[in-house]
Amino acid sequence: MSDARRFGRVAEDGTVYVRTRDGERPVGSWHAGPAEDGLAFYARKYDELATEVDLLASRVAAGSGNPATTRERAVKLREGLGEAHVVGDLDALAARLDALVVAADERKVATAAERERRAAEAVAAKTRLAEEAERLADSDDWKASSERFRALTAQWRDVHGVDRRTDNELWARVSAARKSFDRRRKEHFASVDEQRRQAQARKEALVAQAEELAGSSDWAATATRLKELMAEWKRAGRASREVDDALWARFRATQDRFFARRSEVYAERDAAFRANQDVKEALLAEAEALDASTDLAGAQRRLREIQQRWAAAGPVPRDMVGVLEKRLGAVEERVRAAAQVQWRRADRSSSPLLVRLRESVGKLEGRVERARAAGDTRAAAEAEAALATQRAWLEQAERS
Repeated sequence: MSDARRFGRVAEDGTVYVRTRDGERPVGSWHAGPAEDGLAFYARKYDELATEVDLLASRVAAGSGNPATTRERAVKLREGLGEAHVVGDLDALAARLDALVVAADERKVATAAERERRAAEAVAAKTRLAEEAERLADSDDWKASSERFRALTAQWRDVHGVDRRTDNELWARVSAARKSFDRRRKEHFASVDEQRRQAQARKEALVAQAEELAGSSDWAATATRLKELMAEWKRAGRASREVDDALWARFRATQDRFFARRSEVYAERDAAFRANQDVKEALLAEAEALDASTDLAGAQRRLREIQQRWAAAGPVPRDMVGVLEKRLGAVEERVRAAAQVQWRRADRSSSPLLVRLRESVGKLEGRVERARAAGDTRAAAEAEAALATQRAWLEQAERS
């Protein structure tokens, strides 16, 4: 009420006045009771007006609503203050409305700038999507690129604020890129289908050749040919999965039948070689018992005898050849090592050349014996020739 009395009064005739810096003017009349009630009535109207101004100010401050609409309402309120039927600080309210108009103008400019910024960002985003689509158009990663095109289209729909003309132009680029990709993809898979048909024809021919060989008893030549067919199979490419799997099953079954028959024959032959294995295992027991550290000459003599008997014993089952040869080789290496130790002890002044020649002679002697034991005459002849040369060099070096 104190503000109401400061900014207004009720005259004796009931006229209600409001005071401003320009003086006072009547805003209404009051005859329904005490003057204080009249002032309170018109003060409440002022409060309602001030509340609306507060609401407009909060919208501008928060950046909500349309700033143009807010400005329009503020101007209308400002223009109506001179005739407002209220009692209160109209000068302060006028100042607030003037400031509100300025703020609304500023907000309008800022909103327009923000709208332009967002539009520019939207254009930039869709431009990036269009550029990405054009890059994808040349991709050969068909699956990943197809998925990316679908995701890119979904992203496109989520970007708003681009003007229609620009949006249509950018979308035309995306659409053209997608069409180009789809065309290349169709051409690629058409080519793949043709390659698969050719691969199917080649593999059917390979299966037919393999099936003709399945009953052969020419074990070495047929095994070699089947391996060649396998290499051709790998180079033939892939047919469709279902066809390729069926052809492979036939091809593999044919090979399995041949190698199963060969294994049966080899198993029978290996059984006949078991007696030779027993002889060589007995020889190994003798060889492994040799003690070259105490009687090198005797161990070398006994080892040569064992090697000769080993060669005469004949072949053993294939799965035992490597095992037995490895054990004999270990004995030979042990005897050679003992000889080298004795040579170093007996003649510490020997030159490095003599040492190397003696080592070479020892290794070649072992190679000759192993080749003979394996029945490899060609390797034995080559090793003997090299051994003769090394022995001649060693004798010449020892005489000099």
